[in-house]
Amino acid sequence: MNIFNQLTVKPWEITGLPDRKTQASDKRPQSPQRVALKFFLGVVAVLFLLLIFAYAGRMGYEDWRPVPQIKLMWANSLVLLLACMAFEVARFAARHGRQKMLRTGLLAAGLFTLSFFYGQFLAWQQMASLSYFQITNPAIAFFYLITGLHGLHLIGGLTVWGKTCVKVWGAFDPAKVLQSIELCTLYWHCLFLVWLVLFGLLFTGDNLDILLTICGIR
Repeated sequence: MNIFNQLTVKPWEITGLPDRKTQASDKRPQSPQRVALKFFLGVVAVLFLLLIFAYAGRMGYEDWRPVPQIKLMWANSLVLLLACMAFEVARFAARHGRQKMLRTGLLAAGLFTLSFFYGQFLAWQQMASLSYFQITNPAIAFFYLITGLHGLHLIGGLTVWGKTCVKVWGAFDPAKVLQSIELCTLYWHCLFLVWLVLFGLLFTGDNLDILLTICGIR
């Protein structure tokens, strides 16, 4: 009889164990927008990964000369980091219903991103004004391609940021814009990580052997 009871017992009815409905409610499905963004970021990661392999492979040729070291790029990287931190502030404020802090963080994130664009434009000008600048140098071509492509992805993010800014001006419910802010935060964080990799790639200098080893080419 005890064996029969054990075989017919319903585990979800035992005290202390959550039933199936409770387990299903605890697992919150991701929104379609978040799933779509993650898929898009995966495509972006693959795109830049292919660029990295192409860059590393091109370094093996005799005509390769490293990209000139532009110190302004360090400041640009810091500004992009500040934009990510500002989005974190906005997300915290949206979760806790703080409208003023949300507006401040969201606005600061956009301003830091625009400052990053301006810094990149100045870096392009510095690159063009160098006395030994030659467009035939493949490293220079990669510099414009990589920074330009990264900038285009940030422009796409700014369109969503602009729409979110419109929603938070005036009377609004922070909970209704939380998803948009979380998606922007995820997007900016991923692009910042991509930028760190690209920044290290552009400023590898003469460390060809190390880079080719990392990429598995040697």
